Amino acid sequence: MAVKSKTASTNTGASALDAGYIWFNGELVPQSEAKVSVLTHALHYGTSVFEGIRAYETAKGPAVFRLQEHTKRLLDSAKILGMKPPVDTTEIDHAILETIKKNGRQSCYIRPLMWYGAESLGVDPTRNRVHFMVATLPWGVYLGEEAIQKGAHLITSSWRRSPGDVMPTKSKAGGNYVNSVLANQEARENGFDEALLLDKQGFVAEGSGENIFMYRDGVLYPIVHSVNLRGITRDSVIQLAKWMGTPVEATMATRDELYMADEVFMVGTAAEVTPIASIDRRPIGTGVAGEYSLKMRETYMKAVTGQLPEFQKWLTYVT
Repeated sequence: MAVKSKTASTNTGASALDAGYIWFNGELVPQSEAKVSVLTHALHYGTSVFEGIRAYETAKGPAVFRLQEHTKRLLDSAKILGMKPPVDTTEIDHAILETIKKNGRQSCYIRPLMWYGAESLGVDPTRNRVHFMVATLPWGVYLGEEAIQKGAHLITSSWRRSPGDVMPTKSKAGGNYVNSVLANQEARENGFDEALLLDKQGFVAEGSGENIFMYRDGVLYPIVHSVNLRGITRDSVIQLAKWMGTPVEATMATRDELYMADEVFMVGTAAEVTPIASIDRRPIGTGVAGEYSLKMRETYMKAVTGQLPEFQKWLTYVT
């Protein structure tokens, strides 16, 4: 078998992420210098915890949306894994804000990450140093503008959401996301925008990285499930719905209940508020992005960009 030279091209057609400067173990370094060993424990066993956060351009400059809640969830994720963080809340917040400033981002997606290093390769992670980094990236509409304007198309995945006694579902741990990757990959390979995951009993859990909402007869139903990550965007949408005067009733649901909804939409840091046009090739409502879903997205975008005084408390300005 021929062996490729180190200098041979390995370009697969994907463009490289441009993070600029990265906060790496207490220092801001160029992306090219933020390196880890191939023997990193997290690379082999998924022993990392992370967050997905957004900063938005506002009239007062860039602002991070619900920074404190995301930081708390990152530390909670570490606690669930038994990981001892090398940074506290104040240090995490500082690192995020400084990285945004260094890169001159007016808006961005923010990825804080803690992971076990490369001192030991056994399954036991505790002999490894815990590292911390923050990257800030340009990031547009997650599923594309067409999915927002016309609605996304979902399919129920053959992969079920991991139960809480198998994986730590309340931790945003790297290893958990193999489940999401497989479901999302299955959906896209079959021509859909995103996957809908059920639990082993057939109840709706969530998307590969989003919480699900159902709207019917003027009532908004956040889909609840014991395995769901405690969504910060989900909580924001519930608060916004109540502020808009919409009755809100949390519920469990099977997928056929979603088929009968007037509207369905999904929410998350990356997805923000994304209307759903169909599930399993069945049109939801009229089969296009619903009026309420679009109104909720509009309201959400006003909140995150500082246009709603009632929700200024959610914004941490980068100054």
